[in-house]
Formats: sequence, C-alpha cells, structure tokens
Amino acid sequence: MKIALKLEKFEFKGVSSERPLIMAGPCSAENEEQVMETGRQLKEIGVQIYRAGLWKPRTRPDTFEGVGKEGLPWLKRIKDELGMYTATEVANVWHVYDALKAGIDIIWLGARTTANPFAVQEIADSLKGVDIPVMIKNPINPDVELWIGAIERLNRAGIRKMAAIHRGFSIYNRTLYRNNPQWEIPIELKRLIPELPILTDPSHICGSRDLLFEVSQKAMDLDFDGLIIESHCNPEKALSDAQQQLTPENLNKLIHRLVLRSATIQNNVLLSTLEDLRHEIDKYDDKLMDIFEHRMAVARKIGEYKKQNNITILQTSRWDEILRDKIIQAARKGLGEEFIIKVFRAIHEESINHQTKVMNE
Repeated sequence: MKIALKLEKFEFKGVSSERPLIMAGPCSAENEEQVMETGRQLKEIGVQIYRAGLWKPRTRPDTFEGVGKEGLPWLKRIKDELGMYTATEVANVWHVYDALKAGIDIIWLGARTTANPFAVQEIADSLKGVDIPVMIKNPINPDVELWIGAIERLNRAGIRKMAAIHRGFSIYNRTLYRNNPQWEIPIELKRLIPELPILTDPSHICGSRDLLFEVSQKAMDLDFDGLIIESHCNPEKALSDAQQQLTPENLNKLIHRLVLRSATIQNNVLLSTLEDLRHEIDKYDDKLMDIFEHRMAVARKIGEYKKQNNITILQTSRWDEILRDKIIQAARKGLGEEFIIKVFRAIHEESINHQTKVMNE
C-alpha cells in the first residue's frame, strides 16, 4: 500500500534536473579558509549545492563536535560569493532557528535525530509555515517505519520539498562498510513513496574513500536520485572522518566514472526479451511458494512429534548444523553468504512459528 504525501518537486533554480543530483562539501566546516577553498574547488567541477556539518553529533565526548553557529557566516560567503546553495544538518530547534536566520537553503536531519520521534516532532513544529527543503537521513537502526514516520511528521508540518538520504545502518559486527547499506530498506521506501527522491550518502556507508565508487554506482543502478558526498580540500588534515572524504578533483573523477542507466525501456525487442525472462522468474517464484508450503507442513509434523514427546522447539545444535551446511552449499553454487543466512533465518523463524502454533493447540 502506497503512502500518500503532499510533495512538491525537490529542485533548485539553476541546478540541473538530470540524475545524479550532487551535494558535496566537507564533513565539518572547520575554519573559514577551509570552507571557502573547498567551495571554490567544488564550484570549478560543477557542484552547485554545498553541504557542511556545523553541529556534529559525536558518539564520544572530547571529540570535535563542530564549530556550531560560528560557521554560519562562512556558509553565507559560499552562497553570496560563489552562488552555491548551502545545506547543513540540524538536530534541535535552536539549530533550526540559527540556520534559518543565516539563510541556509537546505537542512537535513541526521540518523540519530530521525530515530527520535520527539526530536523530529519538535523540529517539525519549529518549521511550520517555513518553505525550506528538508532531507531526512535513515535512522541508525534498520527500521523503514521509523524513517517513514519522520518523513510524515515533517510533511504534516507543511514541508513539501523533501528527500530521503540513505546513509546505511549501524550494526554490532564489523563488516566491509562503516554502516551496512541494507539496500532492501531504501528500496522498500521507494516502493512505498515512489515520488520521494532518494539520495545515497556513500561517505557514511563506506567509511573509506576506497569503496565510494562501488556504492555510488549501485545507487545509480537502483535509480536513486543523487549523492550527498563528503569532499574536503585537504582530506588528510580533516578534523572529522578524514578517511572517507575526497578531494574535489577525485570527486570529479568519481562522478564522471558513473554509468547512468535508463529506468524505462524504449526498444520493443529488449522489452520482449526482458518480459520473457521475468516470466521465467515468476515460474521459479511460484515453485518456491509451493516448496515453502510443503516445508512448513513438515515443520508442523515435527512440532506435533515434539509435543507428543515433550521436546523443546528450538534445537540449537541442529540449527547450527543446517546453517553451516547451507553456507558451504551457497559458496559452491555462487550464492552470497549473507543472502543465504538471511533466507534460512527467515525460513527457520517461520518453522518455529508453525511449531509454536502446534504446541499451543
């Protein structure tokens, strides 16, 4: 079921409407010289929207938490002297008031703020009657409903120019990424609110500049609308997140490497071939549904046997054995380990649900 919002086009005068929309700038505005030099270099490569953090929500105290409103005049110089739009993160109503007073063009809510409905509502209330574009980063935890809730609160406050930012999700275990992209969540958001633009933040997903192109290209392949990416005139000396920032020169190279694909098919031969392949996929999906049905029927029989013999539902050693075996099989068949783990965890959970029903009958 689609979610209805009152939205206007997320566009800016003088900024190209073609994909990808690029917003770039340093993780943190550190000093006036750094802000202006980065802005000049970004302007040279065609970036028209300058992003910079002023208030930085840090996990630990005694780390650089941004210059705060001291940096607002620097962003005003970016706007006045370079003719660029400016964007910054806000986390409370005081940030909102200061940003609006300084003429900031775009604001965004960070992942920690999105995760707090009270904070979102306070910011939404402070924006009533204000015509400013607002971007909402996904919450730190992988919860599409929480993300949608923040978007709805702002929309009901009268914000019409909106975009979502996919910046990945926090996980306990270390992976290749700083924040796991979990693409299925922004894809679900796109399905539920197709008219809402989605920008990907590869900087916060990757945590390393070496991975930025791969994630940026995937965002384009998924037909997302743009990138909000961190760029610094001297990344090695950055006061925050140095390892994930690019020089404007290297950002320009990344942008020009991107392959942009069409979301529509004009060629009838290609369309016919694709429809044939989709039909083949549909047949396999129907077979999967039949297999799931039969598998759960067996799970119910197992549940009945356990009930009759007073055996617990969960057999941890058996589950560990299944998972190890399927991971080995996946490698042989060219299937991703993470994919197989997710699939069999879901199957195992559904089997437990069926056995629980039997136990309670």
